[in-house]
Amino acid sequence: MVTRVNEIRFIDEVVLEKKRVFIRCDFNVPIKNGVITDDTRVVAALKSINYAIDNGAKVILGSHLGRPKGGKFEEEYSMKPVGEALAKYLKKDVLLTDMPDSDGLGKMIDDLKSNQIILLENLRFVKFEKENDTVYAKKMASHFDVYVNDAFGTAHRAEVSTEGIAHHVKEAVAGFLIKTELEKFNKMLDDYEKPFIAILGGAKVSDKIGVISELMNRVDKIIIGGAMANTFLAAKGYALGKSKIETDKIELAKEILANAESKGIEIMLPEDLTGATEFNNDAEHDVFTLEAFPEDMMALDIGEKTAEKYSKTILKAKTVFWNGPMGVFEMENFAKGTLKVAVAVTTSRSYSVIGGGDSVAAIKSLNLENKIDHVSTGGGASLEYLEGQDLPALAALRTRKNG
Repeated sequence: MVTRVNEIRFIDEVVLEKKRVFIRCDFNVPIKNGVITDDTRVVAALKSINYAIDNGAKVILGSHLGRPKGGKFEEEYSMKPVGEALAKYLKKDVLLTDMPDSDGLGKMIDDLKSNQIILLENLRFVKFEKENDTVYAKKMASHFDVYVNDAFGTAHRAEVSTEGIAHHVKEAVAGFLIKTELEKFNKMLDDYEKPFIAILGGAKVSDKIGVISELMNRVDKIIIGGAMANTFLAAKGYALGKSKIETDKIELAKEILANAESKGIEIMLPEDLTGATEFNNDAEHDVFTLEAFPEDMMALDIGEKTAEKYSKTILKAKTVFWNGPMGVFEMENFAKGTLKVAVAVTTSRSYSVIGGGDSVAAIKSLNLENKIDHVSTGGGASLEYLEGQDLPALAALRTRKNG
């Protein structure tokens, strides 16, 4: 279900002065040796946070980080590095709680000074968070006057902080980041210009089936890369040696190809592939045609001919949606196809939207993110939104506006 911007309220539509405002952010950032290696999500949250601060709110922030077991504190997943980054950007003292539901949270909020904000410890340290426990949601909500969801990346998760709390506070609204995500995706879905090209990569056909089915109602062509292309090629009868193939999805791939043909939509598949002897950047590798792909090799990237053909198609597009790499992007020798596509997308004069993951990493590695109309902060959420699924976090906000 596509959520329209006018179906929910936003942070600038409610009074924040002297209110206890909880902002659910997406601070699920990569951390190595206690240091954030990519703070894009922290920066993306600043607009809503600063708005609340500037409007006299007592600001409390919360997010999950990684996948802790739940039920206890785990140093590896502490929000401490996030707090340090926020202090730098906001020039405020960031008070980090011991646990997200610390007994002293209420007093901390009452005693909060104008030069301070509170950051709750990793929300998933409490097992009730992922369970979306109603009792726990009410307990947490009792500390806040206004709930602001600005975590689009977790909008497809029905958890206490993303969905549950919204039903038990006086005011529940979305932040500016979610507003931007909705505006950009809705423009692509509602006001697209043709040719509309979808570029889909990654490992599994099963992860993209919903998106493929939905986009077939709009796009002219679908470009397929990554390991999922192997399954489509297998469905067309090609033998690809030791390449990763979802054998149980070959029939599904055949159905998708037949459906596309019946609708007059071209699904573009690789014509050549970069094969390697093993899954290793230093492995012996070369480019092969589909007909001559060696039995003892695995496909780890699209080939040069395919990358060129894909690029020429993309350059003619007026609207582009891209999600997923063309190969094993994290290995330099098998990133060429993805990088070639990235250059084409940013060079084209299309309205371009990138739906998270390695596609974003490719754009950033080339310092081209400013040439994309929208780089989404939500990988899984953006895909489910495009599939037409009703994201729980957005549904909760719609209910609060209309209820």
